[in-house]
Amino acid sequence: MKIGELSKLTGVSIRSLRYYEEQGILSPTRLSNGYRIYNETAVDQVHTIKFYLDLGLSIDQISGFLHCVLKNKETFCKEVLPIYEEKLEEIEKQIETLQMIRLNLMERVAAIKDDR
Repeated sequence: MKIGELSKLTGVSIRSLRYYEEQGILSPTRLSNGYRIYNETAVDQVHTIKFYLDLGLSIDQISGFLHCVLKNKETFCKEVLPIYEEKLEEIEKQIETLQMIRLNLMERVAAIKDDR
């Protein structure tokens, strides 16, 4: 299938598909005229990439374990564990920061209401 069809099937823009190729996580074959041709497994591959991007992982992080995940089940890919742990730590810090911001705003709202 051509890049436009892959884009329609996956909901991922042509620009993003080209970027995935540049980053080495999606590998089409090329026809003599330069057109990209993707096999049927590319749809699952793009969905998998999109899933991990939606988890907040970067292309660099995904590229470190994508081959393993596509070949095996995620539970067999030890490369994924440190990345998940790092992401969880990052999220915990974000939650802590948001809770402090929330508390600060609540105190400010209460102070303004008390001055009325």
